[in-house]
Amino acid sequence: IGNSLYDEQGAKIVNDLLEKAKKNNVQIHLPVDFVTAEKFDEHAAVGAADIESGIPDGWMGLDVGPKSQALFAEPIKRAKIIVWNGPAGVFEFENFSKGTKSLMDNVVEATTRGATTIIGGGDTATCCAKWKTEDKVSHVSTGGGASLELLEGKVLPGVAALSPAP
Repeated sequence: IGNSLYDEQGAKIVNDLLEKAKKNNVQIHLPVDFVTAEKFDEHAAVGAADIESGIPDGWMGLDVGPKSQALFAEPIKRAKIIVWNGPAGVFEFENFSKGTKSLMDNVVEATTRGATTIIGGGDTATCCAKWKTEDKVSHVSTGGGASLELLEGKVLPGVAALSPAP
């Protein structure tokens, strides 16, 4: 992964999650190519990498590549419910925004076909604002972690405080 930032603790559970998904016939769609940069900067030199080559030392993956964008479009087209949390790349930098923009375009298209689409999280909500798609998806939440906890069935403190006492 070169110099890409990643969640070290989260990386430790990836293989277990993939195995659990496989046992339960759940498809996981991961990127196969990447847009890379020599540094985390809007004007950094841009490169490309794929799974086979890997991201070279001294470079970082800042977006998904065009093959990944095409691969992600297929399951989005088939989906009836989409919950999206987190951009695919550094959408704030033009050179690294195409993967996230492609996902957004596909999610908007899925919404027009009748899919329920939920955008959860501050960064993903910011993507909606950037590309003016807030009214083109079913729901936009700025509460990323809270949105996920609600979907997990956890009691949210703010909701609990407003609920009548037992």
